[in-house]
Amino acid sequence: MLLDREIVRLVGMNEKALMLLSEPDRVIDFKIRRHLPPGYEVVHAYVVYHNAARGPPCKGGVRMSSDVTLEETIRLAEIMTYKNALMDLPFGGGKAGIVADSRLPPEAKETLMEGFAHEIRYELVSGNYVPAPDLGTGPREMAVIFGETHIRESVTGKPVGIGGLPGREEATGYGVAVVAERAAREFVGKEPSDISVGVHGFGNVGSWASTFLAEKGAKIVAVTDSRGGTRHREGIDVEELKKYKKELGSVDGYGGKHLSNRELLGLDVDLLIPASIGGVITKENAGDIKAKLIIEGANAPTTREADEILAQKGVTLVPDILTNAGGVVASYDEWRKGKSGSRTKRKETYATIKETLLDVFEEVLEYSSKEKISLRKASLALAATRLLDTMKGRGWV
Repeated sequence: MLLDREIVRLVGMNEKALMLLSEPDRVIDFKIRRHLPPGYEVVHAYVVYHNAARGPPCKGGVRMSSDVTLEETIRLAEIMTYKNALMDLPFGGGKAGIVADSRLPPEAKETLMEGFAHEIRYELVSGNYVPAPDLGTGPREMAVIFGETHIRESVTGKPVGIGGLPGREEATGYGVAVVAERAAREFVGKEPSDISVGVHGFGNVGSWASTFLAEKGAKIVAVTDSRGGTRHREGIDVEELKKYKKELGSVDGYGGKHLSNRELLGLDVDLLIPASIGGVITKENAGDIKAKLIIEGANAPTTREADEILAQKGVTLVPDILTNAGGVVASYDEWRKGKSGSRTKRKETYATIKETLLDVFEEVLEYSSKEKISLRKASLALAATRLLDTMKGRGWV
């Protein structure tokens, strides 16, 4: 559970509300038996609604990975509950997991997504669950879901031609860059053009965050992915690195000095962005971190034990439910415009993300200062307050 005793006390959470937030509302554990790619006889999948107080729908992405578990999916759905509440969106927290290799060919992924959408068609058509891209999935897979429902608001992160939002693909990374820029001024005392950045993970979030920060003049000095990475003291040409990874499948080997993931985490940089997977900053490596500021691009990249070590070291950490919420903010716009049929422009998507995230950042900063607690605890306390108010308003508690 994300809430600790201090947050529960600050919020004034009663026992029933705490019980409702301590376990998922609903878990759908099922098997995909048709529409299977070659080599699979059956595929396990999960849909989790952690808390639907602010929904339905429950909102959260579809993660495809051979090591996805039900426990991980529940944890990610819980994160979405608090992220949606912190952003003050009318969504409950949801998540889906498909236990299959994310490196399947595009056609095989499409086949598998057809099976996934077919099995949970009622959840999609009813609006109980609105999926979006996550690790291992993207706009193409969301288009398959739309092909099953033919309802534009039933899924977000779609291609623009079928009701997708311009700017949605890069929305999470853009939001990370927006928060990083504001946090660098607040906690490091530097403008973006004066900061050095290390990026752990160069998928959708890490690559776009790097792009937007580099456009502001930040020096991206090191990047790694699952295979390793590269370090350039003078700064990396992010667009060239994107082309390199597209051609060769990894940033490892892109000139400069070879770098392991552990070495990247220990670099002396102004800003560290863990943007790969959960649990990469642990009690084993947190003591090695020299960055002054951490911006969580991934969901739950820092363990609770590591959080405590970083706090003792004086490292400021801006949590995932704030920093990477640009994706769900954009998804809300796509969902809402899907219902109304209205259109938007890319610059409007960016403007909405920037305004929303910076407003919440200031709110979290003020709460953190007032209560003398970390930014993570302040973010969770604000989100929990909104959830408690909603549950009271619905007569749940």
